[in-house]
Amino acid sequence: MSIEFLITVFIVCVAPGIGVVYTLSVALGQGLRAGLWAAVGCTLATLVHLAVAGGGLAAVLHSSALLFQAVKYAGVAYLMWMAWSTLRGSGGLELRAAEAQPAGRIVRRGVTLNLLNPKIPMFFMAFLPQFMTPADGPAVMFELGLGFAAMTFVVFVGYAVLAASGREAVLSRPAVMGWMRRAFAASFAALGLRLAMERA
Repeated sequence: MSIEFLITVFIVCVAPGIGVVYTLSVALGQGLRAGLWAAVGCTLATLVHLAVAGGGLAAVLHSSALLFQAVKYAGVAYLMWMAWSTLRGSGGLELRAAEAQPAGRIVRRGVTLNLLNPKIPMFFMAFLPQFMTPADGPAVMFELGLGFAAMTFVVFVGYAVLAASGREAVLSRPAVMGWMRRAFAASFAALGLRLAMERA
């Protein structure tokens, strides 16, 4: 696993996306422990996508316009629902001092968000081959994919720690909480709109 690969993966993981927004919002709303579970959920979804890509199903998704559109719009609908529930201040993304939701529910939401994102299997198809040679087999792809998953987890944990460290300052200011809630809702909506415009 080359340093160039790790640097590139780090840049990709740091860039704001569905998983980043979800992890930040959960950590701010429910604390560090909940944010760490959100990172676990997002990472597990990455591993599922890796297994799917290794099984050749990513190529099917890429070649089937109907399947791609079905997965894409399911993801768009879920992101819009997340935006609405966040804006209303309901569900697991309510920014207030409260006990965190069960770990299983947080993880499931993280997994669902990233499973309904067809950009991830497309990423595995377009990105990983650039760091492979024609002689490399599936084992190399899985090694690179595991490296990507590990980097995803590390980066998301960093986001969770960052958000949790400023949580008290946010929770003690109702006006700030309101703006944060609207910002996260707008982020989910924007990600949904961007996903809606993706093409296979």
